[in-house]
Amino acid sequence: MTEPSTSRAADAPALAQVEAALAEVVKRVEGPASLRDAVSYALLGPGKRVRPLLAWHCCVAAGGLGPEALPAACAVELVHAFSLVHDDLPAMDDDDLRRGRPTLHKHTSEAMAILAGDGMLTMAFGVILTSPGDAASAVRLCREVANGTNAMIAGQVWDTLGGLPQGLSPADELALIHRHKTGALLACACRCGVIAARGSDRALACVSSYAHCAGLMFQIVDDVLDVTQPSEHVGKKTGKDQAMGKRTYPGVLGLDHSRARAEALCAEAIAAVAPLGDRAQPLIELANFMARRTR
Repeated sequence: MTEPSTSRAADAPALAQVEAALAEVVKRVEGPASLRDAVSYALLGPGKRVRPLLAWHCCVAAGGLGPEALPAACAVELVHAFSLVHDDLPAMDDDDLRRGRPTLHKHTSEAMAILAGDGMLTMAFGVILTSPGDAASAVRLCREVANGTNAMIAGQVWDTLGGLPQGLSPADELALIHRHKTGALLACACRCGVIAARGSDRALACVSSYAHCAGLMFQIVDDVLDVTQPSEHVGKKTGKDQAMGKRTYPGVLGLDHSRARAEALCAEAIAAVAPLGDRAQPLIELANFMARRTR
């Protein structure tokens, strides 16, 4: 599959504001310069910025203005960056390549990677609480980020350490893991966008259904790329899950069925936001990009 042109061009204005807002977050990091440099390396490095874009576009789809979602978008990206830094540590996935560069603990040290990850997690809530806006919305946003983070961590525990509920099929186990590990933070971004727009319950339900499908689709595509693309293209080590004996979608469903499942989930995601009309068009384009990306 080829990556559609909508992957960046249509999102350029939003991306520019997201990148600028993230750079401001780094400038406000207090303490040692080495900590600020580590946060900058992890947060501002090359990335798709899918989660901030979801927050932005869900805000617009719910009737708001994209910039209203910037504090939540930055918060979710900070949590995402923290999770990647900690996932890469030797005690976890033990990776030395992320986004085409050495992982943070290779670039600096394990101690700094742990501390920078801790810092980014706590900074996420600070960004929301110190941004202009009403207190009630800030509380709702912080609750969403906390819930999404906790669900993501639960998924990581199941994926890394086990303890899954008994009686699930292999496919159901995978869905449970990845609706938490990957999907929870994507859903958090979407819901935060609606909250930032002070959107309706209907809009919140639409984007929640969209995120439910898109999050699982995103992980299926990740699993497919892990067995079909070289590390140099993807920007991180591939083939590792299979080598470690981890259960993956291609391993359980096969490549063709995995690809078909991703396409079906993409269609479900698009249908979920169709009631929001033309304002949801960027979400449709983003779903298509996530389904057909090659890295």
